[in-house]
Amino acid sequence: MNSLIKAKLELIPEEPGCYLMKDQDGVVIYVGKAKVLRNRVRSYFTGSHNLKTTRLVSEIRDIEYIVTDNEMEAFILELNLIKQYNPKYNILLKDDKTYPYIQITDEEHPRLIITRNVKENKGEFFGPYPNVSAAREVKQLLDKMFPLRKCHPLQ
Repeated sequence: MNSLIKAKLELIPEEPGCYLMKDQDGVVIYVGKAKVLRNRVRSYFTGSHNLKTTRLVSEIRDIEYIVTDNEMEAFILELNLIKQYNPKYNILLKDDKTYPYIQITDEEHPRLIITRNVKENKGEFFGPYPNVSAAREVKQLLDKMFPLRKCHPLQ
């Protein structure tokens, strides 16, 4: 462990948030979240680990962190950071499994829908919702408040 990482480990707060681990070129190689940042980040540098984590730790040359207000905010931030940086050591959330968004479609008569295809669709998007049930509840409330078209367009 280099002196930069040792110094940073001393400064990491005991709050929820996300951490970004970087290699020698400054490339983000791993993004994680934690309820207590200090404990989680320090855990990488103590004890024994599986092969993947051992390899990750051997490549870490710098660490950054972002403090959030709560664990749910850290969860959503982690998702967005993984999508932004596409770190090589993140396997989860890197595939096609995405969280749902609520979309106002870009049609002559807009609809309010729940979708996971943000890149393929046009319109306004709100989310992501890490909990599909929460997205459905929000959509039901919005359906009551705003009389948008509910039917699918004829093809």
